[in-house]
Amino acid sequence: MSDNLGRGGRGRGSGAARGARSTPGSRDDKPRREAILDLSKFIDKQIRVKFTGGREVTGTLKGYDQLLNLVMDDIEEALRDPTTGLLLAPRRTRSLGLAVIRGTSLIVLNPLDGSEEIANPFA
Repeated sequence: MSDNLGRGGRGRGSGAARGARSTPGSRDDKPRREAILDLSKFIDKQIRVKFTGGREVTGTLKGYDQLLNLVMDDIEEALRDPTTGLLLAPRRTRSLGLAVIRGTSLIVLNPLDGSEEIANPFA
């Protein structure tokens, strides 16, 4: 059987048939990217997180990873009216305690310290 180079056959992956070799550590040659968000300054501080689907929680940030998965403690979820989706009047909440939050579901993450709620200027 002859060599199957260039015939669209199964081939051998990354050019091993043509003598190409990968060197160990070749992926480490690129400079490491800095994280866009530095959440380390929010560790052990109160934050508010809004999710896809409209849920909103507040709690203490305990940890995170490069995918923005969060570990939060003392979480309270702001309850919404199931029919309208609006927050319930006297800021009703339910306690969730400790949770791991998947980073793909996050929309907004902001510290509670130094922020206040205002009336909607566009309504």
